[in-house]
Amino acid sequence: MKKKIKALALLSGGLDSTLAVKLILDQGIDVVAVKFTSPFCLCDSGGKCHAAEVSKKFNIPLKIVTKGEKYLKVIGNPKYGYGSNMNPCIDCRIFMLKKTKKIAKQIGAKFIFTGEVLDERPMSQHLKALKIIEKEVRLENKILRPLSSKLLLETEAEMKGWVDRNKLLAIKGRSRKPQINLAKKFGINDYPCPAGGCLLTYKEFANKIRDFFKHKKKISWRDIELLKVGRHFRFGENKIIIGRNEVENKTLLRLKNKTDYIFDVPDYGSPIAILQGKKTKEVIKITAKLTARYSDAKGDKVIVKYGNKEPIKKNMMIAPANQQEITKFRI
Repeated sequence: MKKKIKALALLSGGLDSTLAVKLILDQGIDVVAVKFTSPFCLCDSGGKCHAAEVSKKFNIPLKIVTKGEKYLKVIGNPKYGYGSNMNPCIDCRIFMLKKTKKIAKQIGAKFIFTGEVLDERPMSQHLKALKIIEKEVRLENKILRPLSSKLLLETEAEMKGWVDRNKLLAIKGRSRKPQINLAKKFGINDYPCPAGGCLLTYKEFANKIRDFFKHKKKISWRDIELLKVGRHFRFGENKIIIGRNEVENKTLLRLKNKTDYIFDVPDYGSPIAILQGKKTKEVIKITAKLTARYSDAKGDKVIVKYGNKEPIKKNMMIAPANQQEITKFRI
């Protein structure tokens, strides 16, 4: 019997990559999928891994790879710059494909394919960007993009007859109607964020991470998790984070450093605030004012407790911050 061709898919679990996997499977190719994870991905919000669901639906192996803290260096200094906010889309793609290339070699995959659609994403999926990515990864004309193949030069997989180009597609642009119609045809009706989802493209989060890179040389995943919760304020080299609800309060307490101060307004179910950096009298006062402002306490003066460990013993009576102070320090 003729040995099956093996291919490695980049599978986010989103609509495009799911359709790409289906198209290649329908050509009788043995598919293995790899999914890259990071705290910036929004596609699996709600605790459901859509790539795992696709893997189960199509009965294909799935490798889940964490991008790791090296990826934070890519975000901090991308060779090809950022998109609309802090999203280094071209460098991100290069980062993932370099790792994918190694995995493909390990498992004996003949080629790599993705769910990319020509001109769908303004930064990373136009023709010039696709060529840059391939060159950086040293996979020129070796990455198959089944949804747009007929609009691109033939890849090695097509030239060698591993896949039938006639059975591939010519989808282009930002409209999702062709993919949605194809999903209906294939009976695929459970997919997340059809237009993708990355926190780095969100202005508010981008402001937070941009501020962090400006004030801290080394960033960890713990720092990133903190950026995802609460209201953030900057006072010189100090960072102040105030929880919005009980869940965020618990997250702040779990992720805080031993040296961080905790601020709380007793008896009001108030938000928890944490203060990072040198604890001067001035910044302690500002943090207390901000904590009082977001609490349910009423009156011209509010009691705010603070300290670096529970039970908190220190306290001060202070006026809540006004709108001008909030605007001045808010990131």
